[in-house]
Amino acid sequence: MTRFRPCIDLHAGQVKQIVGGTLDSATSALRTNYVSAHPSSHYASLYRDAALEGAHVIMLGPGNDAAATEALAAWPGHLQVGGGISDGNAALWVQKGASKVIITSFLFPEGKFSQERLDAVLAALGGQRDKLVIDLSCRRRGDDKWFVAMNKWQTITDMEVNQESIKSLEPYCSEFLIHAADNEGLQKGIDEKLVEKLAAWCSIPVTYAGGGRNLDDLELVKKLSNGKVDLTIGSALDCFGGTGVKFDDCVEWNRKQDAER
Repeated sequence: MTRFRPCIDLHAGQVKQIVGGTLDSATSALRTNYVSAHPSSHYASLYRDAALEGAHVIMLGPGNDAAATEALAAWPGHLQVGGGISDGNAALWVQKGASKVIITSFLFPEGKFSQERLDAVLAALGGQRDKLVIDLSCRRRGDDKWFVAMNKWQTITDMEVNQESIKSLEPYCSEFLIHAADNEGLQKGIDEKLVEKLAAWCSIPVTYAGGGRNLDDLELVKKLSNGKVDLTIGSALDCFGGTGVKFDDCVEWNRKQDAER
């Protein structure tokens, strides 16, 4: 059943909501919807108190290790961590309290997928695929094609997100996280075609993020995916300065889904 999934996006050590397509090394190009006065632990505690499982903590660039560690300490064993994860530090983040680690860029040296690197990450986790989330965040190319985007969603890789690539990766992880980078932070609605495709292609849990703006989008994702895809809402939430939807309403929406099961 479709669930609301929360997030904590970290940039330069602060909790922020950023327009995904502008996230690169040129600070002048960065468009930020919200910079929180609260530390990461505030949001981790908020999710803990609401019993919201599956939240992802994403480190967008350097300088975020301390903030991510602080979030994990507030709710150890219940938050996923991504951003700069490799075979060299994956186990460390689990030791710090991550329920799962999320990996993208490390799998694509010079923009090309590396099975060897995926094997190395899984080995570092002791072969525990239940500890690994593969992030296939992507950018649209044409009407109905999406390619994995890495390096803060600026570099398009050689991997198309389609049924073939999904099926090839499923044996190595426990779920997928997929941001539609072209929709991220714009609050202009979800990529409906991508949500439909993900529901058709994925046989393990998958969370879509990008463009979510209100409770109607949760209902829409539920309808389009027949309850198979979860939705992350970020910038539109009142706890991130948004006006589109109240955090408490998302929590209540999840509770209603549980009651209907």
